[in-house]
Amino acid sequence: MQAARFKAGGRAFAHITKFHPELTAFRRDLHAHPELGFEEQYTSARIAQALRLCGVDELHEHIGKTGMVALIHGQTRASGSMIGLRADMDALPMQENNEFTWKSSKPGLMHGCGHDGHVTMLLGAARYLASTRQFDGTAALIFQPAEEGHGGARVMIEDGLFERFPIQTVFAMHNWPQMKPGTVGLNDGAMMAAADRITIEITGRGGHGAHPYQTVDVVLVAGHIITAVQGIVSRNVRPLDGAVVSLCAVQAGDLGAFSVLPGSATLVGTVRSFDPAVQEMVERRIQEVCNGVAMGFGASVNVRYERIYPATINTESEARFAGDVAASIVGAGNVERDLEPSMGAEDFSFMLQNKPGAYLRIGQGMGAGNSTLHNSRYDFNDDILPLGAALHAGLIEQGMPLAAAQ
Repeated sequence: MQAARFKAGGRAFAHITKFHPELTAFRRDLHAHPELGFEEQYTSARIAQALRLCGVDELHEHIGKTGMVALIHGQTRASGSMIGLRADMDALPMQENNEFTWKSSKPGLMHGCGHDGHVTMLLGAARYLASTRQFDGTAALIFQPAEEGHGGARVMIEDGLFERFPIQTVFAMHNWPQMKPGTVGLNDGAMMAAADRITIEITGRGGHGAHPYQTVDVVLVAGHIITAVQGIVSRNVRPLDGAVVSLCAVQAGDLGAFSVLPGSATLVGTVRSFDPAVQEMVERRIQEVCNGVAMGFGASVNVRYERIYPATINTESEARFAGDVAASIVGAGNVERDLEPSMGAEDFSFMLQNKPGAYLRIGQGMGAGNSTLHNSRYDFNDDILPLGAALHAGLIEQGMPLAAAQ
């Protein structure tokens, strides 16, 4: 194992670095055995085994189907505090194009977003916290299934996560290839956008391509809707606000029938926004624009607007605290406290709708084999495993300090 190519300090980081090779081996095993959301049987079993070996005080399995929560009590619990730390577990339905020995053993499945690393960092924190217990309160380690489009956080909440475990604040982190190893980024507001799905079904009258005047051409209508919808952001959203409307797929007709105009067409896309007022306005305008365009051509349209994930919004005091913890480990100069939000989405947002907390990005760089997220040649950077684990541990120790350390 190579020495980390960045500077970090603190008791937790030094302690966790001693078992860095074991963390790396665990992470690579998870990478070789990816599983989709709510199917994380192997992953959950490996996590449960590791947590028991760590000596956690309680292990609660099958929360939100394949999710689990481990509790570790501090030297005392006089404060009555409980802080939650969350890691996502699932992989992606994509083919891996790497050649290293720990590449995916399952065709069409891949840990292309680093959730294998997120799990391992939280397990590293569990091992450290269970052996040292230098805090006053209880650490609740949340291993969440199905982040990739299935809303596993919401399912865990619906399954009683916050009723069963009286967590006061909750934190999560995600690796970020665009940031250098040894750096951490966050802000005290929106970190990730809301993600909505739009489905536009157009109905007209099909016919022969040689006689379009006898038809209501849904392909023409679809083209005008695609163009018109792009004007919503540029002409209805303030420049200082953020929104994206992307129509990403079109289905109409048969490629083998070059002279047949179809009677129906479907468009599918996504809307991204940060402000609920902007989200509501964009939804309304999509309905109005689609109905107006379709009516103008004599077609009918049905628009389905589904709100998939809300925006991921950090609370101010928890973001400031998390930034302070990060600075104590990597230095203030390596913490970006005003990080630009991403138009990507994250279902940790459901937890932040219920509890104050913060979502951090931990830099991992884009060296050999470390491409961008959701890329077929992506791999998690094992160098940062002790740092992520130490950050988790720091949130617990500094968030629930022992009386003598206050």
